Amino acid sequence: MNLPFEPQRQTRDYQASDAAHHIHAFVDQKALNAEGPRVMVRGEGLYLWDSEGKRYLDGMSGLWCTQLGYGRKDLTAAAAAQMDQLAYYNMFFHTTHPAVIELSELLFSLLPGHYSHVIYTNSGSEANEVLIRTVRRYWQVLGKPQKKIMIGRWNGYHGSTLAASALGGMKFMHEMGGLIPDVAHIDEPYWYAQGGELTPAEFGRRCALQLEEKILELGAQNVAGFIAEPFQGAGGMIFPPESYWPEIQRICRQYDVLLCADEVIGGFGRTGEWFAHQYFGFEPDTLSIAKGLTSGYLPMGGLVLSKRMAEALVERGGVFAHGLTYSGHPVAAAVALANLKALRDEGIVRQVKDDTGPYLHTLLHEVFGNHPLIGEIQGTGLLAALQFVEDKGTRKRFANENDLAWQCRTFGFEEGVIIRSTLGRMIMAPALVASRAELDELVDKTRIAVDRTARIAGKL
Repeated sequence: MNLPFEPQRQTRDYQASDAAHHIHAFVDQKALNAEGPRVMVRGEGLYLWDSEGKRYLDGMSGLWCTQLGYGRKDLTAAAAAQMDQLAYYNMFFHTTHPAVIELSELLFSLLPGHYSHVIYTNSGSEANEVLIRTVRRYWQVLGKPQKKIMIGRWNGYHGSTLAASALGGMKFMHEMGGLIPDVAHIDEPYWYAQGGELTPAEFGRRCALQLEEKILELGAQNVAGFIAEPFQGAGGMIFPPESYWPEIQRICRQYDVLLCADEVIGGFGRTGEWFAHQYFGFEPDTLSIAKGLTSGYLPMGGLVLSKRMAEALVERGGVFAHGLTYSGHPVAAAVALANLKALRDEGIVRQVKDDTGPYLHTLLHEVFGNHPLIGEIQGTGLLAALQFVEDKGTRKRFANENDLAWQCRTFGFEEGVIIRSTLGRMIMAPALVASRAELDELVDKTRIAVDRTARIAGKL
């Protein structure tokens, strides 16, 4: 392993300049400026180094995206070669290019056969922006222009642009201007927090039936689509009960409502299947993709369309007044192509399903199954969440669970592991190339952080 990168400036200098010029995501900027952000300077494999030389095991794959870890020479070589050949051209002016064509050929060889077309974007947020217009245009083409309303879920997350945050159900984002007309929401399927005396199966069906009730309330003739993450990511890595998705799909089919899956986090092997909807066993009409498409090495996303949608838009839709300057960017496409080839040819997705995923979850249950602070362990593949609980018998959560989880995250940084806190849940999603030894380290350092938190909470 190479020596850590030597930063050219002092950490305090970087921090001062950062404070002078940046507004960071989802943070109190004034408080961050006073504290000073960690300055990350290098990554290799699952590890990051900051400007002070401290090493961290990245248990969150950046933001759920570095499937292949850091420092992959094949991805950087693909970018360099494409830059030398064709650094940029657009998909306007009746043009295309080999990199994006070859990427799509490989992408659709990995997808189930009922998908055929993709509109490339720069991010998941953009993919969900494009989704709204594409779904509405589809219904216009079919002679049903009144079908405009999109239904999402409370505490769902689909991005931070205006329309994407409106589709999502995070009310604090709505309060900051994230609302548009013709968007409605139903409850999330969070059994541990909201299930009461119902069994998970009963609760899952009840949550799904809210969709039917909402469609009938709004009028099926007015509802264009239902969008949801197969599992909630930013909302707490919440897995729905097994009864949920079959009922959701039945309802969408019965009322002729498009079923739209946000696969931005779940796609490209995270669950041990290529896409999370395959793990949960349902068949969406659209897939929003990003993150793992390029392993985060370059920005790229997309909206994948079913054959029936694409056929209508292509054969009957005429001009679709939509476009992005960097849609299908040649360099991003070349990196995505190299990334998907590596995930396929190195058997990484299968390894997550058959080896490292089961190993991680066995380890988590051994370490945290009887932990006094942990009420539930959720997840599959290289994806997991630990639910903090004050009383296991009643599933009573801490009134200050957000503060406790944030403190646990901070302890993690101190111990040299990056895990995420969301509400009262600690989330981990390491790179798909993680070894068993690295998973041991991830769980061991997380255990130390959780134990330190439990002492604060009076549970140890």
